[in-house]
Amino acid sequence: MVEKELKDLEGRQQLNYEYLKDKKSSDKQELPDAFLHQRISFTKSGIRLAACAFGFFGLFEIGFIGLFLAEIVGIGEELV
Repeated sequence: MVEKELKDLEGRQQLNYEYLKDKKSSDKQELPDAFLHQRISFTKSGIRLAACAFGFFGLFEIGFIGLFLAEIVGIGEELV
């Protein structure tokens, strides 16, 4: 039985064609919004820079809150 399937080149090609045809038509992924992703990324970087500045001047609590907020924004960035 295995030999018969291996020798059936046209049948295997047809099965591959049908599989690829079904796979191609059903799995279309939408592209993310690059402009929105960039804006969120810049916002996240700004929050991180501000948090580092607060930490540099000894306001560690505000700096840590800023870093935490930047991580929350980063999660939102990945969902865009």
